[in-house]
Amino acid sequence: MDAVGEAYRELLDAAAGLDADWAAKVPDGQARLEGYHWAMSLLSIAQDVFVSADAARPRFVDIVGPYRKFYGDNPDAFYQFAPLDPARGYRVTGRRGDAVYLSLTVYGTALDSTGDRIVDTDRIVGLVNDRDLAFDADGRFEIVLAPARPAGYTGAFVELVPETVCAITRDYLTDAVEGRRVEWRIEPLGADAGFAAAPTGHRLDAEDQAERFRAAARWVRRHGQMFPSTAHTPNTVAEPYPVPTVTRGWAAGDACYASGAFALDKGQALVVRGRSPECVFWNVCLWNGFLTTFNYEYRDTEPVSLNGAQVRYEPDGSWTVVIAHENPGRPEWPNWISTAGHGSGILWFRWFLAEALPERPTVELVELAELADPAGV
Repeated sequence: MDAVGEAYRELLDAAAGLDADWAAKVPDGQARLEGYHWAMSLLSIAQDVFVSADAARPRFVDIVGPYRKFYGDNPDAFYQFAPLDPARGYRVTGRRGDAVYLSLTVYGTALDSTGDRIVDTDRIVGLVNDRDLAFDADGRFEIVLAPARPAGYTGAFVELVPETVCAITRDYLTDAVEGRRVEWRIEPLGADAGFAAAPTGHRLDAEDQAERFRAAARWVRRHGQMFPSTAHTPNTVAEPYPVPTVTRGWAAGDACYASGAFALDKGQALVVRGRSPECVFWNVCLWNGFLTTFNYEYRDTEPVSLNGAQVRYEPDGSWTVVIAHENPGRPEWPNWISTAGHGSGILWFRWFLAEALPERPTVELVELAELADPAGV
């Protein structure tokens, strides 16, 4: 067997081993079934990110969506990926649409003091968000990514360092169903801008193809080692935290996060209370142990997330969210999040461009019948 065939089978073997210990680690039947969708998503994403990506002629591709989920996807956001060559320059152009927050983050490999890569980590090389951009009357904008700022260019810029690997875009909408997402485009800057000329053609190379399959296999295996996640105490929410420069899973540099978990029997509910600081966007969603969202295509009748524009607030600005198998069905509890048939799962909060670190939400496990009683909780 040649090197390409061996590398290809290495990738298939990595995918085949993903479900080896799910029976022991994933007691929730719905989540186990979702695990197979997650596995297929990993292969699909690996195809775009490792096998087909071309940093000489990059394009932005969706890495999550209703049918493609991994590593903490979000019902209210769109994410795209483009590979980068740190020796090249790129022009990114776009149109804002209805996004309340948009950003482009450049990531690189995180290195220790000896220059070796820190496994399972990513370094945020640079970030540009909508506050850094100049928009024209049609909402259009431009960003340049390059090893050095082009002469005479004064717009938004990210300097590419030797460890640079890729760019991830984020568009957050309060109405991701009807709202217009950001239109992103990337093109290489050529010799006329002082950078390496873009190639005029492409031929597959056996050595390169084999390494792409091996890189995809390593990535799939790494996710198989990390997930499903079981390190969550049921019916709790941890302290919120800001994102550090060295992070995991292409985390957003403008965000504060908080994680929690639920485990509910039939007839139980988890009441989550909190207060959000001033921010451009916040939401809470439910994940399974593979860190993928529950099916949000039925959000009009079975919401599995809520964002700050959808939540109904108390007079003092605080909010109360009820997580339960069934809708409490009373006006006193308008902020219901459905478990969508799951007995357990993960809660995930996001706050973007928050003016302060959010307060830790509180939780209370109650009987659903108490919420149906006007004299209840």
